[in-house]
Amino acid sequence: KGLFAAPPPGERDRERERRAHKVRSGGGEMAEVETAASATAIPEQQQGAEGSGKPHRLERKWTFWFDNQSKPKQGAAWGTSLRKAYTFDTVEDFWCLYDQVFRPSKLPGNADFHCFKAGIEPKWEDPECANGGKWSVISNRKANLDTMWLETLMALIGEQFDESEEICGVVASVRQRQDKLALWTKNASNESLQTSIGKKWKEIIDVTDKITYNFHVSRSYMIWE
Repeated sequence: KGLFAAPPPGERDRERERRAHKVRSGGGEMAEVETAASATAIPEQQQGAEGSGKPHRLERKWTFWFDNQSKPKQGAAWGTSLRKAYTFDTVEDFWCLYDQVFRPSKLPGNADFHCFKAGIEPKWEDPECANGGKWSVISNRKANLDTMWLETLMALIGEQFDESEEICGVVASVRQRQDKLALWTKNASNESLQTSIGKKWKEIIDVTDKITYNFHVSRSYMIWE
């Protein structure tokens, strides 16, 4: 997996830890996300990779989001608990953020991590998502969810999908009874395109169970075995 494989121990790890400290100290609320994944607002930051080498730039920017629905305010509309966390565009930033913060196993119950292309909000109402849908897979173990989440993230930021332009992002959802991973796409009306994306994603996350595709608008679905 080249640059997206876990970096070896040594100076890289020390450098990541220095960078992680900067992320944590950049705002108290970011530290809250790391320790309890319960921040109410996280200031977005932009910082390049440090060290002697040049950062490995991604083809596009991506944004991590956090949504804690465990303590909704009475009468609050859907999506009001969704918070933008951090936008990144280098391999180094990705590993720093993933290692220190954005693992689903760190989430409390009834909370979500999202990673979407920068400029797209993880909401059905977003113009890029409005006519799309999502491929979903259920996980009964957080360790499995962490693995599938990481494999999906690496595939997205590494542009491993032939249909990369048709993908919005991915959502990891932790719930009391079972967890779920969902890959959001743009054009639900193109069945052959969605089938191709679903088939590729199933190979990436290495699951044998069925995955389902739900349309945001009609709530109908299809299954890929």
